[in-house]
Amino acid sequence: MLKVCKTKQSHIHVGGQAVIEGVMMRAPRSMVIAVRRPNGQILVREDTWRSFSERWSFLKWPFVRGSLVIVEALINGLRALTFSANQALEDEEESLGQWTMFFTIVFALGAGIFLFVVLPHVITGLVGRLFGMRLGVEDFLFHGIDGALKIIIFLGYIWFVSLFKEIRRIFEYHGAEHKSVSVYEAGEALTVENAKRFSTLHPRCGTAFILIVLLISIFFFAVVFPFKPTLDDIPGIVNQMVVIVTKVLFMFPIAGLAYEIIRFGSRNMERGLVRWAIWPGLWIQKLTTREPSDDQLEVALAALNSALYGQSPVAAELG
Repeated sequence: MLKVCKTKQSHIHVGGQAVIEGVMMRAPRSMVIAVRRPNGQILVREDTWRSFSERWSFLKWPFVRGSLVIVEALINGLRALTFSANQALEDEEESLGQWTMFFTIVFALGAGIFLFVVLPHVITGLVGRLFGMRLGVEDFLFHGIDGALKIIIFLGYIWFVSLFKEIRRIFEYHGAEHKSVSVYEAGEALTVENAKRFSTLHPRCGTAFILIVLLISIFFFAVVFPFKPTLDDIPGIVNQMVVIVTKVLFMFPIAGLAYEIIRFGSRNMERGLVRWAIWPGLWIQKLTTREPSDDQLEVALAALNSALYGQSPVAAELG
């Protein structure tokens, strides 16, 4: 997920995302992808970027901008993953086309909705039947069980994918991205030696954002669904499908609220209660980040340098 960062010195917002053998960094007017090619060369692609919020100012409103962040992160992620995958396949006969990656992302989104929305909802209903309880969406217990299942599935999914060597490499680049942004926020020179001293954990990481979304959804749905109109005249399975679709649509305002919480926390890190509140988000990053090598830090810093200041001296440019 995209993370928003801000330094006291430059006031330039940058965001980052790990990709295949590389890192994507985005500044207000640029998006840069740096990847390590099979021949060892760092290849940097620089593109101009203009947020939708610059065209329609209402998208900058609180509780609206968070939903925009998700949409733009998906767009940028598709472009970055396509580029990085093609560079990783440099020695292969075929490269991935834009449509191939698009349908891959669509499939991944569909699988995500099934795993984190449909499956917990169905299991929660079965739990109610198993214990002879009338457990409906109007009950807080339903959403408590549903939310707990989402978190368990989320953690299990991260653990499972981390067993693959390729994913562990992406987690290492994820750590490199965090270290690079942290050294920038600290106002220090963007060098490998400086970046190595920082943690792989960052309070504004997309993983922490997802966790906050899951936690908010428990209470949000518990408050909203008791007021849902009853649909007694339609079959039960259709009724449940309506509930599931409603949950998916409600993820956008929930994301908006989660984004505001992230922003507030990042500006009040010195408060003890805030530090305690963000601890779960930092802990979960221990699953999605790994300590990067110097070579991986070099790639992340190349992307950050290019996003902030133009072409990095260690990178070659691809138009």
